[in-house]
Amino acid sequence: MQFKYLILILSILIFLSGCSASYKQLSTMESKNPSSFKEYLLNEYKQRATFEAEEMHDWNSAKLYSEKALKSLETDEIYPEKISYWKLKEENINEIRIAYDNLMTIYKDAKKIDPFNLAKAISSLDCWSEQQEENWQTWDIINCKNDFLNAMHNIYEKISTQDNNQETVNNKDNNLENETKDEVTIVTKNENKELMQIVYFDFDQFNLSEVSKGKIKKFLNNYGNVIDEYLVVGHTDTKGTSKYNLLLSIKRAEVVKKILINYGIKQSSIKILGKGEESLAVNTPDDTKQPANRRVEIKKTN
Repeated sequence: MQFKYLILILSILIFLSGCSASYKQLSTMESKNPSSFKEYLLNEYKQRATFEAEEMHDWNSAKLYSEKALKSLETDEIYPEKISYWKLKEENINEIRIAYDNLMTIYKDAKKIDPFNLAKAISSLDCWSEQQEENWQTWDIINCKNDFLNAMHNIYEKISTQDNNQETVNNKDNNLENETKDEVTIVTKNENKELMQIVYFDFDQFNLSEVSKGKIKKFLNNYGNVIDEYLVVGHTDTKGTSKYNLLLSIKRAEVVKKILINYGIKQSSIKILGKGEESLAVNTPDDTKQPANRRVEIKKTN
């Protein structure tokens, strides 16, 4: 019996030694302002490793984040851990699986046009999954999830902006300069200079996250005093039939209308429209999932 305890203690010591070794190597590295995808990844995972080691004393998580941070020094092919890596309860798997699929769908495009938010999304999804696996620090689950959603929404905006800009350049012989987009908010202006807020939805869903509700509220706080009438336009990607997607786009617009009313906008001041698969933000073939196309645009109509 004593021998078994000794083996157990030795195993724990070896494990902790491995954990502390990777974290120690990471913690001695000098911090600098990141400017590339690899550097953003290193910075994101280093912050998470430090929090787990110094604040939570969770050496298992600190080891994971430290090793992924160090791996980013060798390669920029860093992905969130697969769903099977985590021991998640059945009621939590689906939401995280959808998040994983969304991220992997836009990974290549985001790597080129928004490496900062991609790095944040990857590390935040790992954090969300890790905290959900532990399932007791509800505030950390919410924070990591919201960090992920904010990063993904910013990526969607960049992707759709990039696609629209490229189409505009092609159509107008490269004579039109691309508009500069805010990296933090998702308030933008279309070609007609209309003030517009975009919120995004998961595949086949018409419910809004708290992050999206917050963006709508911020939009109203900033611009509600200059808007008398709102046009709420629902969109989908091309996965599924056009008839089904038209109905889904209307449901999405209706949900956003209810949110606007809840925030004090008069029902008579809001018009809704469902566009279904028409007017894609990102041009794709038929029957294609594209998170940036699953959206509602809130526009000023006067």
